[in-house]
Amino acid sequence: MLRRWNRAIRSLNYVTCKNDFYAISRQSYSMATATAATVAPAPTATKQSVNLDKMFWSKPCSLALAPESPLRVEEPKYEGVKRLVLRLMLFYSKQSKSIRGANVIYQRVVSQVDKPAIYDVFSLEKTFKMTFSLLVLHMWFCLRRLKEEGKEGVELGQYLYEIYNHDVELRVSKAGVNLLLSKWMKELEKIFYGNIVAYDAALLPEAKQDELRNVIWRNVFCDDGTSKPDPAALRAVQAMTRYVRREVSCLSLTDKEAMFSGNFMFTPLENTSSGSLRR
Repeated sequence: MLRRWNRAIRSLNYVTCKNDFYAISRQSYSMATATAATVAPAPTATKQSVNLDKMFWSKPCSLALAPESPLRVEEPKYEGVKRLVLRLMLFYSKQSKSIRGANVIYQRVVSQVDKPAIYDVFSLEKTFKMTFSLLVLHMWFCLRRLKEEGKEGVELGQYLYEIYNHDVELRVSKAGVNLLLSKWMKELEKIFYGNIVAYDAALLPEAKQDELRNVIWRNVFCDDGTSKPDPAALRAVQAMTRYVRREVSCLSLTDKEAMFSGNFMFTPLENTSSGSLRR
């Protein structure tokens, strides 16, 4: 997997130098993926002061948004002729509702991954590789939870994956890749599924005690192919391991309606202060 990344990064570095020549303009088919397509430059603000050793120990709880939350996204309610026309256009079909729900879910993923907070807290550099690794991690959170709802959840997960895949294509294009886009996407797809399988295996009852920590190290932090965290990064890797376990538990406590509509929020990291984590 690391060799794939090394080849991909070398290719990306090469084409990025020719960005003006190769870059293409692509139009997103939805507000969610249009927003997700923008990868902001690395933040220049001073990183937050945090005590990693005291973070993510709190008891898991539902991530569902409260009914009165301004962050909720509700289904549009139309009446009369407009509703009739939209019904004839299949706006209220199960597939259309699922696509809208998947778009909102992906907005939640992008909101967590594209903000500076997650990079500040875990001392990560905001590169294409890092952002992609975090996208995959948070996609796994959602796909794993949706799978708990059986066939209906798996179907919604497929719509979510298609939106994610379209967004990744936009991000790769924005990074300067054009002629190599098809090859890049195949490589990233392999990495995506490899990471998903590794995360699932790390949470099995028979998994070794440090398996999840080591998988997070390899998939997110590691740059040199080592299988276990180095001492300098150990505290951040351990903190992210606790974050991952907690988010998985929180999403399991989040009800079906909130998951299918996207009316949930990952644990916010913006309000992190030394020694505490507020939700």
